[in-house]
Amino acid sequence: MRFSIYCLVLFLIFGCQPEQKKDVEVSSYIEEIKNEFAPDKRVALFKIEGEQNPKGWTLKGETNLPEALIALKEKLEEANIVYIDSIKVLPGENLEGKHHAVVSISVANLRSEPKHSAELSTQATLGTPLKVWKMEGGWYYIQTPDKYLAWVNSGEISLLTDAELDEWMNRDKIIYIDTYGHAFSNVRSQTRVSDLVAGNILETTGEEGDFYRVRFPDGREAYVRKKEAKPYDTWLDGLDRSQESLVETSKTLMGVPYLWGGTSTKGMDCSGFTKTVYFLNGMIIPRDASQQVRTGNGIDSVKNFNQLQKGDLLFFGRKATDSTAEKVVHVGMWIGNNEFIHASDRVRISSMDKDAENYDEYNLNRYLRTKRVLNQKDQALIDLQRNFTFLNSN
Repeated sequence: MRFSIYCLVLFLIFGCQPEQKKDVEVSSYIEEIKNEFAPDKRVALFKIEGEQNPKGWTLKGETNLPEALIALKEKLEEANIVYIDSIKVLPGENLEGKHHAVVSISVANLRSEPKHSAELSTQATLGTPLKVWKMEGGWYYIQTPDKYLAWVNSGEISLLTDAELDEWMNRDKIIYIDTYGHAFSNVRSQTRVSDLVAGNILETTGEEGDFYRVRFPDGREAYVRKKEAKPYDTWLDGLDRSQESLVETSKTLMGVPYLWGGTSTKGMDCSGFTKTVYFLNGMIIPRDASQQVRTGNGIDSVKNFNQLQKGDLLFFGRKATDSTAEKVVHVGMWIGNNEFIHASDRVRISSMDKDAENYDEYNLNRYLRTKRVLNQKDQALIDLQRNFTFLNSN
């Protein structure tokens, strides 16, 4: 009797271990693939988990990375782990082939969840092409040209098929260059069709006097003053792309209010500000400060500001310790004369000079490092003169 009990105990202890090991293995394989293909959930979706059942495992969740899913399956099969694949690979079938969209209002608010009360993650301006991954109610899960993932309401975009996007890309366009303005119903009326912000891109269908005739992605037609816009290809070809042009652009945004999640002249956060400055100079840089800091070339990390050039990005936050990692929480742009410009309460200029009226002791104390992104080659930096984000090359 005692022997039987002893054998039963041994079975319970050791007999269950292989299944527990498989449990650990499945989770570790999922985590391994996630770290390799989707380490930053802001720009890649790999939301997968394993659920054990009597016949083996069921993989559930969704991803927009088919190559990551293939890699996961290969690992599981090599480990002889039996599984049922119940993973949704996006884009979703209910999109009916409309896997693209173009922002159709001056500034679209992109949110962390499919509801208006959710956190404002970022913004996308008129004419920005988006990748559409799935639909939920009146909301679409989209990805911006800089790979940022978020939700947008259906009323802020126009959905397109592959062919429709290609057709839109081939149309002539203008870019709005004033900080803020409007499109009008005709050249004589002051009736407004829409507001406009710097960086808005519109299809142009002709000219009439001092106006461009334009068409919005949703079909609305209007007129935009020529002095406030330029043909997109002319603007792109004529970009100065210099340190001075970055400084000049940044100063046109002085006083724009701080808005968490904002990347437009209606309101912007710190990284939204630097992103907008660079976009208006023909470059798309990553969305968040913690992403921007991983691009370009390192210039300084010891407050040797003599090394800096105009246009360099300064990063601020919490320094790494033995027990905590570095945390980047703020970014600004160097403009020379020991000063940097940044969005903090509003877009303003601060100084590293202790004797200056605008001395910023707080940010000097939490300074981390400076990176140079102007004219640097980096996969995360999109040069609009080489990457045809808004207009196909001819």
